[in-house]
Amino acid sequence: MNRLSFSREIPVRHEVDVFVAGGGPAGVAAAIAAARRGRSVYIAEGTGSFGGMGTAGMVPAFMQFGDGQQFVAGGIGREVYDRLWDYGGTGPRDKRDNPLHACAIKAEVLKRVYDDLITAEPNIAFTFFTQVVGIEMKNPSHVSHAICQGKSGMFAVKACMFVDGSGDGDLAVWAGAPFEKGDADGNMMPGTLCGQFCNIDWQAVAASPIKQPEAIDKAIADGVFTKPDRHVPGIWPTGTKTGGGNIGHAFGVDGTDERSLTAAMVEQRRVMLEFLRFFHEYRQGYEEMELTGTGALLGIRETRRIMGDYVMTVEDFKSRASFDDEIGRYSYPVDIHPTQPSKESYKAFLEEFTTLRYKPGETYGIPYRILCPQGLANLLVAGRCVSTDRAMQASIRVMPGCYITGQAAGMAAAMACDSNCDTRAVAVPQLQRSLKELGGYLPNFNQ
Repeated sequence: MNRLSFSREIPVRHEVDVFVAGGGPAGVAAAIAAARRGRSVYIAEGTGSFGGMGTAGMVPAFMQFGDGQQFVAGGIGREVYDRLWDYGGTGPRDKRDNPLHACAIKAEVLKRVYDDLITAEPNIAFTFFTQVVGIEMKNPSHVSHAICQGKSGMFAVKACMFVDGSGDGDLAVWAGAPFEKGDADGNMMPGTLCGQFCNIDWQAVAASPIKQPEAIDKAIADGVFTKPDRHVPGIWPTGTKTGGGNIGHAFGVDGTDERSLTAAMVEQRRVMLEFLRFFHEYRQGYEEMELTGTGALLGIRETRRIMGDYVMTVEDFKSRASFDDEIGRYSYPVDIHPTQPSKESYKAFLEEFTTLRYKPGETYGIPYRILCPQGLANLLVAGRCVSTDRAMQASIRVMPGCYITGQAAGMAAAMACDSNCDTRAVAVPQLQRSLKELGGYLPNFNQ
């Protein structure tokens, strides 16, 4: 491969207390938490909206905000949830007091929810269409600048603290943090290109005696699908005749490789036609359904897991673990989508997904240490790339979990700026107190 040495002088456009890479749910929560503590924040977001998978990626529904008894994704997560309801951004079948606090997403409404939350904070500056393309290090443990690329060219942002909300742990990896990726063989969960649909007869869908697994098996036997993908989460009602679809899998995609993402996007737009045929011919109520759009981002479930001072494992999930440095609690099941489109892989998924789940009121603790990458002193990770094993990541990765880790990372970053200290010198009881004041669910903290 040919190599090119590349260097240039670029402007330092912003000097802030906290730099946040990515404006997805973790990045938004981090930015708001830091700003409300009085710290200046800059968010670099690569797309044209905040929200990541739930907006640009058109993921059609939030997974649970609660444990069946308590609203556990409290704080920024609660604010997003309440505003989505207030703005009319949920589905016609959703109930605001659902004990599991899950709901459909109208992506355009959720974009405005995030816009209003962020622009209400005078300490937050941001730009869309801004990619973080590199970092500069002050020394091996301290990041000094984030290098960004926009239409106006390259520029730098100088900050005291950095929060990696990229989803893939990009900043942490560039800074030298160790990471794991996929299973023992490097296989990762497949991605999904989500879509939006219209002309659905939801009453006919509800009245249909046809079960989706049976319909899928018949369609596979009839040769409808190029790949026999049995795992079809489905279409969530977003209106009286509209829905958001989480259907189809991009097997073998690597979300950290643009070549792999490119091939997957092209392939999944083709595969969407196979699913349209399936719903038209094998399911009742979808006969007139039309595809109105697919996501600008591929729905990615898994890439890197940044290794931190503690690595949460499936044993923590099974034991309903509690920690002295707990920054929240969560309860979503272990949800590892099959890495292969085979009957055996789907059977293994079903067994795991139905057994590794909680009863109402059960949760696991999330320790602050999983936000602290090994070897780095002024960078925290938040969202799906926090320090876990693969099974644990499959629970904490969903959007409500990202609000929990995001607001903790933002609050801790602001506190480190307050004390001019590194991430490990943050006073954990004070962090817990501040998170509880923000609305976080910390039942074990009583100081």
